[in-house]
Amino acid sequence: MGRRDMGAGKGATPADRVKKLMKKGKVKKKCCRSKSACKKCPVLALKRVKAEMKKAA
Repeated sequence: MGRRDMGAGKGATPADRVKKLMKKGKVKKKCCRSKSACKKCPVLALKRVKAEMKKAA
């Protein structure tokens, strides 16, 4: 029984959720660092998901 078995519905960890967003094309694979607040930045997406999960808990 692994991590994916426990809460695979929405993503067990914030990183899993960001990976799903990457597969959908909502988030880029790498941070380009060309803009300070790119909407498709994976670093900012991870921060948003962490804050969202903290707020929900």
